Amino acid sequence: MIIRPYEEKDKENVRFICLNSEGECKMTETEQKYILTTYCNYFIEQEGRNCFVAVDENDRAIAYIICAEDYDAYKKVFDEKYIPRLDEDMVVWGFNARKGADGSAKLQGKHKKDFPAHLHIDVLPEYHRQGIGHRLVDTLSAHLKAKEICGVMLTVGAANERGQAFYNKYGFEFIEKDGDDVAFGLRL
Repeated sequence: MIIRPYEEKDKENVRFICLNSEGECKMTETEQKYILTTYCNYFIEQEGRNCFVAVDENDRAIAYIICAEDYDAYKKVFDEKYIPRLDEDMVVWGFNARKGADGSAKLQGKHKKDFPAHLHIDVLPEYHRQGIGHRLVDTLSAHLKAKEICGVMLTVGAANERGQAFYNKYGFEFIEKDGDDVAFGLRL
């Protein structure tokens, strides 16, 4: 297993991983659009330099860690270019997608002083529990430290106990629970 910087050729594999990290994607096209717009596209399109992939022997991405290094810069571009992609009337899982996408960002903005960067990480199910997530976080942490970034955070769903256990085990600290989002941070 090799961890390497994200390349443009990884785009479709990263998008596939984003939609299938919990098993075969059973989302509607609308739900897929919401997930990709909110949790994937900005990072690989705007901050590919802060993204890393784990690849198999065929150089196919099977896991990733993607990151926005500065909350304020992320929020400005996300609001201008990505929020408009979420139509006002797009309803996903019973809520307005625009409002949902903005919810996680507000939690991140609240803690941006201590944790200016934020990440998303996904691993295809058949590669779970092989240490890939740990290696991806190690790689991103070293990258951000070299850039003198003081901390990175993420939000995870309150029902995602497996994800929360991973972050606790790795050394992320619990920051706050806000509705269905639980925030964790790692000081660098």
